[in-house]
Amino acid sequence: MKTHEPLCRSVDQPIAGLVRDLKQQGMLDNTLVVLTSEFGRTPWSQNTTGRDHNARGFSTLLAGGGVKGGVIEGGTDEVGYKALESPHYISDLQATILRQMGLDHKKMDFHVNGRAFHLIEEGTGPITAIL
Repeated sequence: MKTHEPLCRSVDQPIAGLVRDLKQQGMLDNTLVVLTSEFGRTPWSQNTTGRDHNARGFSTLLAGGGVKGGVIEGGTDEVGYKALESPHYISDLQATILRQMGLDHKKMDFHVNGRAFHLIEEGTGPITAIL
Protein backbone atom coordinates (compact mmCIF):
# COMPACT_ATOMS: atom_id res chain seq x y z
CA MET A 1 0.00 0.00 0.00
CA LYS A 2 1.37 3.38 -0.99
CA THR A 3 0.47 4.91 2.38
CA HIS A 4 2.67 2.37 4.20
CA GLU A 5 5.88 3.21 2.33
CA PRO A 6 6.49 6.57 4.06
CA LEU A 7 5.65 5.01 7.42
CA CYS A 8 8.23 2.25 6.85
CA ARG A 9 10.82 4.82 5.82
CA SER A 10 10.14 6.89 8.95
CA VAL A 11 10.95 3.85 11.15
CA ASP A 12 13.76 2.22 9.15
CA GLN A 13 16.43 4.91 9.50
CA PRO A 14 15.87 5.64 13.22
CA ILE A 15 16.09 1.92 14.09
CA ALA A 16 19.28 1.56 12.05
CA GLY A 17 20.63 4.69 13.75
CA LEU A 18 19.82 3.34 17.21
CA VAL A 19 21.58 0.03 16.53
CA ARG A 20 24.59 1.84 15.01
CA ASP A 21 24.81 4.27 17.97
CA LEU A 22 24.57 1.45 20.52
CA LYS A 23 27.34 -0.42 18.71
CA GLN A 24 29.59 2.68 18.51
CA GLN A 25 29.09 3.31 22.24
CA GLY A 26 29.92 -0.31 23.09
CA MET A 27 26.42 -0.87 24.46
CA LEU A 28 24.91 -3.20 21.84
CA ASP A 29 26.16 -6.41 23.44
CA ASN A 30 24.28 -5.54 26.65
CA THR A 31 21.18 -3.99 25.08
CA LEU A 32 18.45 -6.01 23.40
CA VAL A 33 16.55 -4.03 20.77
CA VAL A 34 13.09 -5.49 20.03
CA LEU A 35 10.86 -4.21 17.23
CA THR A 36 7.60 -6.13 17.04
CA SER A 37 3.84 -5.91 17.40
CA GLU A 38 1.14 -8.05 18.93
CA PHE A 39 -0.03 -9.29 15.52
CA GLY A 40 0.88 -9.30 11.86
CA ARG A 41 -1.14 -8.05 8.93
CA THR A 42 -2.73 -10.10 6.19
CA PRO A 43 -0.93 -9.88 2.84
CA TRP A 44 -4.10 -8.66 1.12
CA SER A 45 -6.21 -5.56 1.55
CA GLN A 46 -9.33 -6.00 3.65
CA ASN A 47 -10.82 -3.02 1.81
CA THR A 48 -9.42 0.20 0.45
CA THR A 49 -8.21 1.45 3.84
CA GLY A 50 -5.91 -1.28 5.12
CA ARG A 51 -5.17 -4.88 5.91
CA ASP A 52 -6.73 -7.11 8.55
CA HIS A 53 -5.05 -8.45 11.70
CA ASN A 54 -3.14 -11.69 11.22
CA ALA A 55 -2.07 -13.91 14.12
CA ARG A 56 -0.73 -16.59 11.75
CA GLY A 57 2.34 -14.75 10.50
CA PHE A 58 4.27 -11.69 11.58
CA SER A 59 7.83 -10.42 11.76
CA THR A 60 9.97 -9.36 14.67
CA LEU A 61 13.39 -7.72 14.65
CA LEU A 62 15.89 -8.43 17.43
CA ALA A 63 19.33 -6.84 17.60
CA GLY A 64 22.14 -6.91 20.15
CA GLY A 65 21.79 -8.39 23.61
CA GLY A 66 23.38 -11.71 22.65
CA VAL A 67 21.26 -12.31 19.54
CA LYS A 68 23.12 -13.49 16.43
CA GLY A 69 23.28 -10.83 13.75
CA GLY A 70 22.06 -11.51 10.22
CA VAL A 71 19.98 -14.55 11.19
CA ILE A 72 16.52 -15.27 9.86
CA GLU A 73 14.51 -17.81 11.85
CA GLY A 74 11.31 -19.20 10.40
CA GLY A 75 9.33 -18.40 7.30
CA THR A 76 5.81 -18.04 5.98
CA ASP A 77 3.93 -19.44 3.03
CA GLU A 78 4.45 -17.85 -0.39
CA VAL A 79 2.09 -14.93 0.34
CA GLY A 80 3.14 -14.24 3.94
CA TYR A 81 -0.12 -15.40 5.48
CA LYS A 82 0.90 -18.30 7.71
CA ALA A 83 4.14 -19.31 9.43
CA LEU A 84 5.21 -22.70 8.09
CA GLU A 85 8.96 -22.98 8.66
CA SER A 86 10.01 -23.07 12.34
CA PRO A 87 6.87 -21.32 13.62
CA HIS A 88 7.20 -19.53 16.94
CA TYR A 89 4.61 -17.97 19.18
CA ILE A 90 4.68 -14.67 21.04
CA SER A 91 5.34 -16.70 24.20
CA ASP A 92 8.58 -17.96 22.60
CA LEU A 93 9.62 -14.36 21.94
CA GLN A 94 8.78 -13.42 25.53
CA ALA A 95 10.79 -16.39 26.86
CA THR A 96 13.71 -15.36 24.63
CA ILE A 97 13.67 -11.79 25.93
CA LEU A 98 13.52 -13.01 29.55
CA ARG A 99 16.40 -15.42 28.95
CA GLN A 100 18.55 -12.63 27.54
CA MET A 101 17.75 -10.66 30.70
CA GLY A 102 19.02 -13.57 32.80
CA LEU A 103 15.57 -14.76 33.87
CA ASP A 104 14.02 -18.22 33.58
CA HIS A 105 10.46 -17.96 32.28
CA LYS A 106 9.61 -21.32 33.87
CA LYS A 107 10.27 -19.90 37.34
CA MET A 108 8.09 -16.83 36.95
CA ASP A 109 4.83 -17.92 38.52
CA PHE A 110 2.34 -15.70 40.31
CA HIS A 111 -0.76 -16.38 42.38
CA VAL A 112 -4.24 -14.93 42.00
CA ASN A 113 -7.02 -15.95 44.38
CA GLY A 114 -4.93 -18.88 45.57
CA ARG A 115 -4.30 -20.24 42.07
CA ALA A 116 -0.82 -20.40 40.55
CA PHE A 117 -0.28 -19.08 37.03
CA HIS A 118 2.77 -19.17 34.79
CA LEU A 119 3.83 -15.78 33.44
CA ILE A 120 4.27 -17.48 30.06
CA GLU A 121 1.69 -20.22 29.54
CA GLU A 122 2.41 -21.71 26.11
CA GLY A 123 5.15 -22.22 23.57
CA THR A 124 8.41 -24.05 23.31
CA GLY A 125 10.58 -21.60 25.23
CA PRO A 126 13.45 -19.38 24.12
CA ILE A 127 14.26 -19.33 20.41
CA THR A 128 17.75 -20.80 20.77
CA ALA A 129 18.47 -20.76 17.00
CA ILE A 130 18.96 -17.00 17.16
CA LEU A 131 21.14 -16.97 20.29
